[in-house]
Amino acid sequence: MPVYKFRTVEDMPDPPWRTPGDPELYRALASLAVTSRKLHPRLFPAGVSKHRSIEEMNAQRDRWDAEHAAGDNQRRG
Repeated sequence: MPVYKFRTVEDMPDPPWRTPGDPELYRALASLAVTSRKLHPRLFPAGVSKHRSIEEMNAQRDRWDAEHAAGDNQRRG
């Protein structure tokens, strides 16, 4: 794949625009999702978690989200 150099942003070609319903749009989104999962996978503990209430379940999910975000900060330095 060739590498191009541009002196200004105006010299760059516009990115491809995909219309809603275009099959290529769905392929691009699926590819983005796969790449995202490979670059930054979500890791959850093995097994089944039991919760006494919805609030307890939501709190557990919030802790997992916070741990995932904390991992981002540690990787970035």
